[in-house]
Amino acid sequence: MKVLPRKFYMNDTKQIAKDLLGKTLVRKIGNQVLSGVIIETEAYKGKNDPASHASRKKTERNKIMFGEVGRAYVYFTYGMHYCFNVVAKKEEDESGAVLIRAIQPQQGIKHMVKNRKTDVISNLTNGPGKLTQAMQITLKQYDLDLTKNSALFIIDGKKPTKITTKPRVGIKTGIDKLWNFSYKI
Repeated sequence: MKVLPRKFYMNDTKQIAKDLLGKTLVRKIGNQVLSGVIIETEAYKGKNDPASHASRKKTERNKIMFGEVGRAYVYFTYGMHYCFNVVAKKEEDESGAVLIRAIQPQQGIKHMVKNRKTDVISNLTNGPGKLTQAMQITLKQYDLDLTKNSALFIIDGKKPTKITTKPRVGIKTGIDKLWNFSYKI
């Protein structure tokens, strides 16, 4: 089980969004391990990306997008859901993060079912809010170093053979950017 190193996240944000597909997200809660293969991501950059939280200015909420790569950017949205992102960008880029939109559950599925209150596996982690609820990812994981084997990290996995590219989901601006990436296992 090789945790992705910080260097992995030091590249173009769009490329990292593609490269994260097929990797495995791991969440440790006490002795319980939850994991799933990343099957959908979205790239968010900075000033030239109107859909990005970093498009206007640095705030208390988004400041992590301007910081060290390989860290967890978790935020609360619509008054009910958490979204989990990985800070990822080239060294010369001011900001960037990749939203993890969906995973294919692998380990700890019974725990995820209990957290989500559904036993429909195809509906368990197929959206960013569902994923964080299933894996118990909250603001407590904000700024967590994902390059260490700790409570939350990403390990290497099998590279997908065919990636689907489309517009990002649930945004009103920047819809011309085809920065949503996914694949089927």
